[in-house]
Amino acid sequence: MVKNTLLIVGLGNPGEKYAHTRHNAGFEVMSRLEEYYGVKLRKRLLLQGMTAEVTDGETKVVLCEPLTFMNRSGDCVKKLLNRFKVPQENMIVIYDDIDLPPGKVRVRKNGGPGTHNGMRSIAGQLGKTDFPRIRVGTGDRPAGEDLAAWVLGHWKPEDKEIMEAAFNKAAECARLWVKEGIDKAMQMGNKG
Repeated sequence: MVKNTLLIVGLGNPGEKYAHTRHNAGFEVMSRLEEYYGVKLRKRLLLQGMTAEVTDGETKVVLCEPLTFMNRSGDCVKKLLNRFKVPQENMIVIYDDIDLPPGKVRVRKNGGPGTHNGMRSIAGQLGKTDFPRIRVGTGDRPAGEDLAAWVLGHWKPEDKEIMEAAFNKAAECARLWVKEGIDKAMQMGNKG
């Protein structure tokens, strides 16, 4: 019997053009969660996202990738929270972070949106950011490079291996959050 519902939201931009770019780190992690849970995300037009639902023990887990593009991620997230009638703290958001070196994973209980437009959109729609998050480091752009070009660019060949490890670690942190809560996910994610 389901006693709890948790939402895992991976941020990114939809479409082949943006696949495997730095800004789509959240989608990369979601693909690993799809594989782990043995589900396939399906388009849900009313939610403006791709979702899948699974049961993990006594917990319903809803996976979601917004289809709103990064700058409007909050539109989908607000609809998702309303649809499943869960408080913000029952949602974890996974996204890229230029303030962390490539391959670094950080898990937090809450915090501000920082410079991330997807998180700013969520904060704007919800009015606050009292939810856990998993940040996947992409590294900052080289001096003089345009930020949009950097985050929408593809990984450097030398970063691919560490990024694969980071995506796997972030997915493992999300699974641990479902099973044992944010403190355990933080212990694991913030090591190293």
